[in-house]
Formats: sequence, structure tokens, C-alpha cells
Amino acid sequence: MNSVAKAIEGLPFIVKLLLCIPAVDIVWQVYKICKSGAKGNVLGIVLGVLCIFPGAVFIWLIDLITLIVKGDRVWWID
Repeated sequence: MNSVAKAIEGLPFIVKLLLCIPAVDIVWQVYKICKSGAKGNVLGIVLGVLCIFPGAVFIWLIDLITLIVKGDRVWWID
């Protein structure tokens, strides 16, 4: 699972921005689940799964804002 997270972290900034589009934002949710799974964070895995379906309405906006502000990754609890 850690290899998926590292692959997404290695993408160019413009590709990361494109992955914040509402329908494509599921890639970031998979990233969050993989990152939490690699650390053994059960709460992070559960929240990541919940962000896919009910949270998809607004999570893409939070991901977009934090990616622009931080410049390299989206916000997550890990």
C-alpha cells in the first residue's frame, strides 16, 4: 500500500491538481486509505472510506485548497 502512496506523491503538481476534480478525487481518497493502512491507522482507513461516498461532495474542495496552499500533498490525519 505504501507504494501507491509514494507513486501518487511523486506525480507532478499539475497532475495532482487535475486529480482534485470532483469525479476524479477518488484517487486522493485511495491515497489516504493507503497512507493510513501503511501506518496501521484504523481510524484513518475508516475515515478514508467514508470520504469516498458521503464526503465526496465537499472533500474535493478541501483537497484542492490544501494542495494549493501546501503545494505537495493533500490534508489528512496521518
